[in-house]
Amino acid sequence: VTTFKVPEDFESVLDKQVIGPTTENLIKSDFPVQSFKPKVQIAFQRLPGQCPRDIEIERSRRLYLTFDIAQLLDSKGIDSNQLMPRHHDPDNMPTIEEKKDPVFGIYLPLEIFDNYEYDCRTPEEWILLGLEPGSHDRKPVPGKALLPTDDVLGHEDPKSRKLVYKWIDVGVLDYDKETELYLVHKTVKNGLVRDEEGRPILNRGITPEG
Repeated sequence: VTTFKVPEDFESVLDKQVIGPTTENLIKSDFPVQSFKPKVQIAFQRLPGQCPRDIEIERSRRLYLTFDIAQLLDSKGIDSNQLMPRHHDPDNMPTIEEKKDPVFGIYLPLEIFDNYEYDCRTPEEWILLGLEPGSHDRKPVPGKALLPTDDVLGHEDPKSRKLVYKWIDVGVLDYDKETELYLVHKTVKNGLVRDEEGRPILNRGITPEG
């Protein structure tokens, strides 16, 4: 009977038994798995010798995860912090000879250069990626947003010259069709979108109490 006596630190014994690499996803995330799947234009039924659809989706997913918009813009010499318009400082206007900031500043909003012709999904389709099969709770969708590092001053005066804008990981909660704006929330850690009490944000952040 004593042969099969379980030790008190049984869990620590199991942790030491490392058999080999695992395919289990050990990264905790509030984002649905399907929100990372790319949209590929490939037939579901493939001929023998052609790449299967699932493999092509997985290859594209891994490729897209290696892209970083901050690095892509930096490689073209674009400073992301300069993309946001700021208040003019008439007392410190640079001259043409200084060749620093432009005299007239940024006067064309980014919305003018928006192009929806080559988008693989509509905004509504992106938002629906947060719905998992068999669930009524809509989780946030992963994304990147150019946001100020100072949240307090960023809400009070988004065009303040003291603000520093960076590309930050966010969870997309909702989309307004009239204003064509997205509602986003900064991630606490990689893949975690939580409120002030540490709870996952679901269904646009609206609680059952409203």
